[in-house]
Order: sequence, then C-alpha cells, then structure tokens
Amino acid sequence: MKRRELFSSLASSFSKKEKQEKVVRPPYFLQSDESLFFTNCIECEGLCSTVCEENIIVIQEDLTPKLDFSNSGCTYCDKCAEICPTNVLKIENKRNIDVKIEIDILSCLSWNQTMCFSCKDPCFYEAIDFLAMFRPNINDNCVSCGLCIKTCPTNAIKISNKMEI
Repeated sequence: MKRRELFSSLASSFSKKEKQEKVVRPPYFLQSDESLFFTNCIECEGLCSTVCEENIIVIQEDLTPKLDFSNSGCTYCDKCAEICPTNVLKIENKRNIDVKIEIDILSCLSWNQTMCFSCKDPCFYEAIDFLAMFRPNINDNCVSCGLCIKTCPTNAIKISNKMEI
C-alpha cells in the first residue's frame, strides 16, 4: 500500500464516523428496552417535546424523540416523563443521559493558552475541573446534561457513545 492510499483510507474512515449521528434519548426510558420508542412513541403526538422547558426534545421523522443540545441542555426537570402517555418515559427510570461528554483539546481555547471558562460557568454539577486556569477536564460528576456544549465558542465539547470510550 502506498502512503497516499494509506492516508486516504484513514481520512475516509474518520469522515464516516463523523457522519454517524448517535440518537440521544431523554433520560427517562428503560435502557434495556429502547424498542419501545419505535412501537409506542409512534402513537403519541410528541407531547414530550412540547413540555420541554429547554426545547431540546426533537421529534424525528420516525416519530421518536431525541435530544438536541445545540440550543441548551437537559435540566432533568421530569416534565417529559410526567406527560408521556405511552409510558416510554417514566420518572422511575430516570438516569444520566447515555453519552459521554468530551473536550477536544485541539479546539479548546483553554487548552491552547487562551483563558476561557465558558464550559464551566453553566455546569450545575461542578463537572469541569481546570488545571490552574487552563486545561479543562470533565470529571466523574458529569451527568451528560449537555449544558456546556452550546456555550463553547469553538465547539470543542463533543458527544460520544459511552461504549466507544
């Protein structure tokens, strides 16, 4: 294999991974039975999206809900679970959102010696530690609410599947 072929194959594998979007579900479903979204949610009128105070629940084309952190994050207010008429979302199933939040150190201003605390400020859970005034790291307090994502001026905060890490 020539060097150019090697780099082309590596680059194409990265671009394919970026195009795969993980559907992030509200944090109130029974994790072992995600199929309920495809059987029960299609009978609903998307009530969970209408009561979400942060407007992050989006009803997809397949009529199932997903979280969109581009405008805000989840405050775990329970309203989507309270209104769910099909019992897909239940308060007793409440847990952390099933993704991992990571900081891309190449894009992060603080990791590149520019003082920035925009990710730390909205965090209710004190989940972002800084080494001195630089190098933020996400600690174990993170509940994957996504409130830090929108506030990052360089989009350095990313979502990944927990299973990939």
